[in-house]
Amino acid sequence: MQFDAIEPGVYPELIYPPYKSTVKRGPTQAPLRVRDETATGTNLFASPKLILPHDMDLTKQGKGEPLGEKIVVTGRVLDEDGKPVRNSLLEVWQCNAAGRYFHKKDQHDAPLDPNFTGFGKMLTDDNGRYRFVSIKPGPYPWGNHHKAWRPAHIHFSLFGNVYAQRLVTQMYFPNDPLFAYDPIFQSIPDEAARQRLISRFSMEETVDDKMLGYEFDIVLRGRNATPMGI
Repeated sequence: MQFDAIEPGVYPELIYPPYKSTVKRGPTQAPLRVRDETATGTNLFASPKLILPHDMDLTKQGKGEPLGEKIVVTGRVLDEDGKPVRNSLLEVWQCNAAGRYFHKKDQHDAPLDPNFTGFGKMLTDDNGRYRFVSIKPGPYPWGNHHKAWRPAHIHFSLFGNVYAQRLVTQMYFPNDPLFAYDPIFQSIPDEAARQRLISRFSMEETVDDKMLGYEFDIVLRGRNATPMGI
């Protein structure tokens, strides 16, 4: 397994003034390079016991059907050589269809959905593929600037098979008119890298008249890496 250097512009800028909170929390000193084989030589193993019934179907975790547009999201998790990352733990979280998170710190006055918490997790299969069912999240205001609204998105946390593959990122939906106004999305300088955060609509993955399908492949490091740290 090799880890090529990431091209400049692929990852978000650590301090990006239009994204206000990065000014307070971003590092002010240059990073130090540490050589430690543990990061690439120690295998991580996720037990299937971590996955509970309905973890992969976020619409089945309440007593009834949640409100909103039902969707299915699938894709592959790959290393920088295009090889599947098998048995990798993915965690996802998102707001509901009205744009509100099931979290006490979310004070948006949109309604909570008692049948939707927005949390899920799953393991990749032998081809590195994952799949889950959910509700399309709504946009929401976040107070970063005047008329600040976040595009619809789903958060992903991936553990990979070694420590150096740890990644937290966001998946967006195609043709969202808010991309140009979102400082988090715009904090990634490289346009091609930004496009790797946008899922693809898929008629093949669409399930009858039940739900629309979206595909989102994730590359954990190196060439064509999915931007992380957002």
